[in-house]
Amino acid sequence: MTSRHRSRAGNPTPTLSPIDVELLRNGLASICDEMYTAIMKSAYSTNIKERHDHSAAIFDARGRVVVQGESLPLHLASMLGLVEVVLERYGREGIRAGDMFISNDPFVGRGSHLPDVSILAPVFRDGRLALFVSNIAHHSDIGGMAPGSMAGGMTEIYQEGLRIPPVRIVAGGEIVDDVMQMILLNVRVPHERRGDYNAQIAGNRLGLRRLEELFQRWSAEQIESGTQAIIDSVARRMRTGIRDLSDGTYRFADVLDDDGMGITDIPIKVTIRIKGDEIWFDFAGSAPQVRGNMNNSFAGLQASALYALKVLIDPDGPTNHGMLDPVHITAPEASVVNASFPAATAARAQTCQRVVDVILGALARAVPDRVIAASNGANGVATFSGHGPGGKYYLYMETIGGGAGARTYKDGTDGVQVHITNTSNLPIEALESEYPLMIERYELIGDSGGAGKWRGGMGLRRVYRGLDHTLTFSGQGERAVHPPWGLLGGKSGGRSKIEVLHDNGKRQPLAIKPSSLEVPPTAVVSIETPGAGGYGNPRQRSKEKLEEDYRSGKFSAGFMKKHYAFVPKKSKRKP
Repeated sequence: MTSRHRSRAGNPTPTLSPIDVELLRNGLASICDEMYTAIMKSAYSTNIKERHDHSAAIFDARGRVVVQGESLPLHLASMLGLVEVVLERYGREGIRAGDMFISNDPFVGRGSHLPDVSILAPVFRDGRLALFVSNIAHHSDIGGMAPGSMAGGMTEIYQEGLRIPPVRIVAGGEIVDDVMQMILLNVRVPHERRGDYNAQIAGNRLGLRRLEELFQRWSAEQIESGTQAIIDSVARRMRTGIRDLSDGTYRFADVLDDDGMGITDIPIKVTIRIKGDEIWFDFAGSAPQVRGNMNNSFAGLQASALYALKVLIDPDGPTNHGMLDPVHITAPEASVVNASFPAATAARAQTCQRVVDVILGALARAVPDRVIAASNGANGVATFSGHGPGGKYYLYMETIGGGAGARTYKDGTDGVQVHITNTSNLPIEALESEYPLMIERYELIGDSGGAGKWRGGMGLRRVYRGLDHTLTFSGQGERAVHPPWGLLGGKSGGRSKIEVLHDNGKRQPLAIKPSSLEVPPTAVVSIETPGAGGYGNPRQRSKEKLEEDYRSGKFSAGFMKKHYAFVPKKSKRKP
């Protein structure tokens, strides 16, 4: 039941019961999930409709996240500051019902990289600004010097694509055609981009309709009080979880392989201090921002730190602005984890994954039973484009999973997207039905899971051929030099690798962040993603599991002898 008490001014103010608050939270969350599904089902690109590289959220009138759909943790970074920027630019008096605002810029719009485009819509009730609905989607191209806008070799944000400051894309319920035409003029495959933007606009319109229905059941005061209570409850859960950790100072360091422009062994360092129910993350000692596009905005750093902490202390709880309440994050300006304009940021997810790795590595001392060994630590990107056999231009971008780290009680998962990039691996059937590409091999890589009492997850191998045409390929990878680490005696996982394999037998190794190159139909692109670290002493792995590892082809006899001192029986292996 909802009770009421008198405010200091004498006006009745609703006090919602915990049940009311949870009902409201679930109502708002269901709207986010429905927006997410609507975008997925109406988008044009495989990156959204099949790989689900999009998210949805609802904000309060102050710009605080109230609920986020269960989708990509990193997308929280690209939306956290958007409402604040729109309010700063336009003021409440300049925002009207029927408006929508679009933005993608890491510096002006407080996003994280240009391909992630947010669209935000204000929600009014009785003429008063009440909430905002927002969604974000990764567009397969946002213009710039390379198809897909994600290639290695880009050294400033101007090369990465079209920068969109927060501007109206919808006014009075109608799409602002001048803005849409300007965006479409600067991107490749504009008909696909238009379809995806229309899907995002439609997703917001659905959210607006569903909130109108919600307003029939909840008063404006109840909504305002309830959203505050939802944020407060998450803050309390975070504080409770932090309080369960041992007070102290924890440190860890790891390195990125390179920036694609000649800078190698890029350090990422963190010092974590816990006292009572508050926690401090200090990234002093991390590398200065680099020439290549591995730089991360502060919003991306913030989202990565919140994700890593949440999975350790409250994995089943909701996500909103309350997570920030007990968390303090500092990082040197103009560093690879907190870049300054005009740094290139397209591959910022690679750095975000390493931020997660160092936080988990540091807190392994505090909660070793909750931390998993290092996962693949990469966000393997492959972009293919060209004119297919019929002469029609296409552009296809995907990210590819790898191994997930082993844990204290279970083996790591094979061939999945990990941590902050919660997307799917595109099925071969979907890829080959839409693009003039053939996947010649798609398989798990033997011996790529780190040895341990519990083995690390295995990496993936995917081999692409252009059908009767020369394609343009570019990519992004990590953990080709520095493999994912194991925990408590567990061994490292396998490394990543990219090659062009010619039909005449010639092998052409590529840098792990290749710029655009042409690949003839007489050659294939082979991409191998990293495995993951193992957990615990390999000698403690059970004989039964080792026999199954060998029979299933996960480990070779040589690998098992080296890491486990185990010689498998001469039994038939699975194909």
